[in-house]
Parts: sequence; structure tokens; C-alpha cells
Amino acid sequence: MEWPVNPTQEVAQRYFARRTNGHTWELLDQARRTKDDEALMLAAAYASLYHWRLVGTAANWQRAEWLIARVYAALGRAGDARRHAEACRELTRAHPAAMEDFDLAFDHEAMARALALTGDPEQAREELRLAEAAGRAISDAEDRQVFFDCLTWGDWRGLQPASA
Repeated sequence: MEWPVNPTQEVAQRYFARRTNGHTWELLDQARRTKDDEALMLAAAYASLYHWRLVGTAANWQRAEWLIARVYAALGRAGDARRHAEACRELTRAHPAAMEDFDLAFDHEAMARALALTGDPEQAREELRLAEAAGRAISDAEDRQVFFDCLTWGDWRGLQPASA
């Protein structure tokens, strides 16, 4: 991603939103992370949300909340993962027309991970079931594959996605 020539403030905000989102994913994908990597990963996820809140849509905000929930899940921070999964869910429900079909699947996935971390396996299983059902309903094959690749990533604390 190259810096635009003479960007407007909106173009710059979008650039940084995408850049920090991408950096968060680079750190999430690392097999081993240092404490500094973890701090940067969390900061980058929050920075992405910040920039999307300035220039993005409700869908951008929802996806940024999902990413923060995912980072907290990777860090094993149950309460924070749950708080951001709930923020993701609130945005999904408040702005259904702004969402793509995959947003609902990721909403359920975030909540399932958070619940698995908090030690609520029954509710986590139900959210996981809903995530898988919503994932199967994603119309675009590439988007569907991305979702199921994300679904099978990481530690599910004893739960096992059926698609894994």
C-alpha cells in the first residue's frame, strides 16, 4: 500500500485504517509473538477502529470491533474479547442493511470465541453453530472460504468447529 500523493484527510484516514488493519493481521499470523508484538497488535487494531470511526461505515466499524475481539481472543483476554464481540454484535444488529452476508457469520464467530474463553461452553457451542450456519450461507465462494479459514484458526478451548 503506497502513500497517496497530496491526500485529503479522508483519503489519509482510509489509508491508515487499512494499513493498521493489515499490520494487525501480520502480527496475528505470526507463530510466535513477543510482548512488544502483542502490544503493537492491540494498538494497531484499536488504531484501525479509530480511523474507520472517522471515515468509515457501520460495516467498517463492525469489522474493526470484530478484529479487536479476535486480537483479545488470541491474547486469551476473555472479558475484553467478550466486550468487543458484544460491540460487534450491536453494530451488526443496529445496521443490518450496511452488512454483507459474511458479517453475520463473523459476528457469531467472535461471540463464540469470547464465550469459549469465558468458560461458557454451551453458549459458545450455540454461537459456533450459528457461525457455521451463517458461514454456509455466504453467497460468494471466496468470502465463504475466507470465513471458514478464519473459523478454524486458533484455540477454541476444547470446542471444535465442525468445518475443521
